[in-house]
Amino acid sequence: MLKYDLLHPEILQALGTAGHGAKVLIADGNYPFSTRANPAARRVYLNLAPGLVNAVDVLRVLAGAIPIEAADIMLTAEGEEAPIIAEFRAILPKDVPVRGHDRFTFYNLCCDPDTALVIATGEQRTYANLLLTIGVVKP
Repeated sequence: MLKYDLLHPEILQALGTAGHGAKVLIADGNYPFSTRANPAARRVYLNLAPGLVNAVDVLRVLAGAIPIEAADIMLTAEGEEAPIIAEFRAILPKDVPVRGHDRFTFYNLCCDPDTALVIATGEQRTYANLLLTIGVVKP
């Protein structure tokens, strides 16, 4: 038994085998995670029902478990940050760059071979997708 916020065995296994530079996609309920992510990435389905489990909760737990070097987000069709991004920024370490991309550029980033883990959430808000780059554990 673990006394730790992250308990999901598949996520722990995927993160334990990922290293510096590996990427983790937290995908909203609309994301085409079966076709727009690295086919070799482990897929974990947390989308139990609409709204369960949401992307903010997933980020909160992951941020306590891994060093985050960078974050990439999907911008709206108008080129703006969706409202949920402010919630992501509040959880991410202050020094982590958050880079915005149009939808298809974001999809291409997620198809990169470095994407090791795809977490499908029940997040209902649109443009609530986040691609994290794992950093290094500093001594």
